[in-house]
Amino acid sequence: MTLRVDPEHNEIRALKSATDWRGKKVLEVGCGDGRLTLRLANLGANIMAVDPNPKLIGEARKKLPERFAERVRYKVGKAEQLKYPDDAFDLVVFSWVL
Repeated sequence: MTLRVDPEHNEIRALKSATDWRGKKVLEVGCGDGRLTLRLANLGANIMAVDPNPKLIGEARKKLPERFAERVRYKVGKAEQLKYPDDAFDLVVFSWVL
């Protein structure tokens, strides 16, 4: 059985209606395997995606299309231990984490 996440594209519509992602510096906390990361990159965001699970970060890196290589960075890290300046990002996404 194939798992299809958001076949109606409701998540994409919600993301598009939230803001103009083009060129925005985004911190994605809890990126998992990068599913949402790729959607944000497709909307034009520049993303630092972090997750505490090294295995999931490895999967995300393997799935990263070359066209997003300059705009997406994956890093193993915990939400409680992020050390970025206050003005490092335009937006923070913390979704599907709990």
